[in-house]
Amino acid sequence: MTGTVSVAAAAPMLASAAQAETPAASPSKLRETVVTSLRINKQPYELSLDPRTSLLDALRDHVGLTGTKKGCDHGQCGACTVLVDGKRALSCLSFAVMNRGKEVTTVEGLASSDGKLHPMQQAFIDHDAFQCGYCTPGQIMSAIGCVNEGHAGSEDDIRDYMSGNICRCAAYPNIVAAIMQARDETRGA
Repeated sequence: MTGTVSVAAAAPMLASAAQAETPAASPSKLRETVVTSLRINKQPYELSLDPRTSLLDALRDHVGLTGTKKGCDHGQCGACTVLVDGKRALSCLSFAVMNRGKEVTTVEGLASSDGKLHPMQQAFIDHDAFQCGYCTPGQIMSAIGCVNEGHAGSEDDIRDYMSGNICRCAAYPNIVAAIMQARDETRGA
């Protein structure tokens, strides 16, 4: 029993000795920025960012593209949905530095240069698929992703694959109708 007590008493001293030998990272090193090259809406950007900056915060706070909304900031509402290389991504759950070399598309990058709306944007207007409008950019981006991923074959499929995007106003039937209208024009657009 004496040996057990001795070992138990020595363990914290050994741990503190090991910690003393390991140099702690200086606070200034933790806050150093990294230059990150991003391609957003077909435009190149060089940003100096804290490596912990989310793609959402980079888009909104560093590039000025505020169409992507910050909802829950936990990946549960879908308001921050963007397309990364054509697939849906929750920008609040992705670090900006993880997206180097990838094509990021936000709602601002959908309309053509002459101002013509993307078919999904037009369908959302045609079907009044929004009420307050806060979730609309994320809904539109997710709808395009849903179609591009091949999950818009039926209304049930659309409901299932759009379930990660929350609309507090409950415009869901109109959102499904908009996706049904735009799905053929959206494929490959």
